[in-house]
Amino acid sequence: MLYPNGLKKNYNHTVHYGNRGMNLEEDINESNLFYRTHNIGIIHKKPVPLTIAKVEFPSRREAVVREAYFKTPSTTDYNGIYRGKYIDFDAKESKSKTAFPLKNIHPHQLKHLESILQHGGIAFLIVRFTTLDETYFLKADDLLSFIETTERKSIPITFFRQHAIPIPNKIHPRVDYLKIIDELYFKGGYRE
Repeated sequence: MLYPNGLKKNYNHTVHYGNRGMNLEEDINESNLFYRTHNIGIIHKKPVPLTIAKVEFPSRREAVVREAYFKTPSTTDYNGIYRGKYIDFDAKESKSKTAFPLKNIHPHQLKHLESILQHGGIAFLIVRFTTLDETYFLKADDLLSFIETTERKSIPITFFRQHAIPIPNKIHPRVDYLKIIDELYFKGGYRE
C-alpha cells in the first residue's frame, strides 16, 4: 500500500485455518453437549480422581489447591449410553505426520477397553493427527489386535487410513462419532 510522501507499507498476514483454535477434547465436549441437547445420547467426560493435599485460602470466598495427587489411574476420558449401549472411549492427539505413539495409551487403559468389550460395550479411540488435520475412529478390538500382532512402538498413519474410520470436520457436532457408531453397530442413523 502506498501512502503520501512515498511511504510504502507491507501487510503480510498469514491466516491459519487448521484446527481453528480448538483441540480434540474441546471438540468432543462440544459434540457431547450437542448430543445431550438434542436428546441423541448421554456421553460425559469423566472427572479425574484426585486427592487434595494442600489448600490455601487467600480470602474467605476463595480456595486455591496447591497440591493434589491422583487417587487411582484414570481409565478413559469419556463414557455414556447411546441407543441402549454403553460406550467408553479415549481421545488422543498426535503431532506426528507418520505415526501415533503407543506410549500415549497406558496399559491400564488398554485393560479397561478390553473389559468394556468383554461385557458387550462399545469401546474405541478417537485419534487426531493435529499436523495433518485428520481425525479417526479406531475400534478398540482393532487397536488391541494391532498391539498383540506387532512389536512396533507406534501405529503408522497407514494403519489408520486402512483400518480406522475418518471423522470429517463439521460444525455441529464437530466430531460426529455417533454417526460412525450407527454405521458400525446399528442399522440406520440417529437422524432417520
